[in-house]
Amino acid sequence: MLQTGNDVFTVSQLNQRAKQLLEITFSSVKVEGEISNLSRPSSGHWYFTLKDKGAQVRCAMFRSRTAQVKFQPKEGDQIVVRGKVSLYENRGDYQLIVDAMKPAGEGQLQQAFIQLKQKLGAEGLFAIESKQALPAHIKRIAVITSPTGAAIHDILTVLKRRFPSIEVDIYPVQVQGKEAAQQIIWSINQANTDARADVIIAGRGGGSIEDLWCFNDESLARTIFHSRLPIVSAVGHEVDFTIADFVADVRAPTPSAAAEMLSPDQQEYWQRLTTLTRQLEKNIQQQLKNKQWQLQSTQRGLLHPGDKLAQYAQTLDMLELRMQQSQKNQFSQLQKRLTNNQQKLQQQSPTNTLQKFEAQINYLQQRLTSGITQAISHKKERLQQHALLLNAVSPLQTLGRGYAILQTESDAIVRDSHDVKKGDVVSARIGHGKLELTVEKVNHERPSSKK
Repeated sequence: MLQTGNDVFTVSQLNQRAKQLLEITFSSVKVEGEISNLSRPSSGHWYFTLKDKGAQVRCAMFRSRTAQVKFQPKEGDQIVVRGKVSLYENRGDYQLIVDAMKPAGEGQLQQAFIQLKQKLGAEGLFAIESKQALPAHIKRIAVITSPTGAAIHDILTVLKRRFPSIEVDIYPVQVQGKEAAQQIIWSINQANTDARADVIIAGRGGGSIEDLWCFNDESLARTIFHSRLPIVSAVGHEVDFTIADFVADVRAPTPSAAAEMLSPDQQEYWQRLTTLTRQLEKNIQQQLKNKQWQLQSTQRGLLHPGDKLAQYAQTLDMLELRMQQSQKNQFSQLQKRLTNNQQKLQQQSPTNTLQKFEAQINYLQQRLTSGITQAISHKKERLQQHALLLNAVSPLQTLGRGYAILQTESDAIVRDSHDVKKGDVVSARIGHGKLELTVEKVNHERPSSKK
């Protein structure tokens, strides 16, 4: 709400209204500048001034946000912060409440990192098939790192605790700054030339992206790729990644983890040695028992000659009994075969065959006689039937009932009155005999049918 001409603010109201306007207008801004007047009270909050050549602004970063910063800021650092513009009402001081902080130029470094990673990845420097396997048994390790840093201390401590018999060759190098990459390259080549170590650890402790930048060097990446010795990259903390991590044969999240990875646990070795020793003792005892058993078996096999002869005599008696039993079995089988052959011969005798043929002929004769008799009877029946049928339709039968058949002199049958004329001589065949007749009158009228 805007103030009218008659309204009067108190100082508190003015500061409150100014704070609201600032926080609404500049709710999230990014500012780059140089750190000065940095203070870190026991509360965990950070207070500092961010300045450039022409101006400065007070900044406050509370403990919940400072815990997320991945580097330790110091006086003179050029940084980029993100936060909101606010006002400290008690003093009326304009300030910036910082939410996030990172070194200036980190964006450019990150972009360069991504571009180099894409380039080397396309060339195959990160390919899994190009990576070397770590040796199964490691006797000596070449460590390329700062001789005064925490990384070498962590590596040596882990190796002493886990397997102190592993020897270490230290190649001291700078791990930060302009000369660091070239020193690391020279040390890798020298370790390959010395050919004393089985594997190389190259790394350092944690830091900002600028601190770790030497491990993003392109020449260093190519040197790691062409190394004959396997290389374990152990740069920074677990969340830190460099080009060296991608091109190395193995990446360890920390220097301590690299030492853990390359060194067997001596306690496990002792336990394994104890287990193998017990197993060896058990095998030896078992072998002794087996040999004793074999010796006892051999002793039992060494009999007196008299006992041997008795055994042979007993064996001979058993063989004789078996032979007699075998002869009996064979004789019994031969008798059975003879009996079977006699029965077969009896069944195949000519007398039996002739008797069978004679019985078969008698049977066939009986069937033939019976068949002929039946056939003759059947023919007689059929003849009688045909005779009766023929008699039923015979003209003689008709003549026997009083009818006559007239024939002309030429033996033509008279069927119509027009076939004769008066004076013709016709013969009449009757049931018994034949009459000679002369036609005296011819009547051509047809007899009328009865209704």
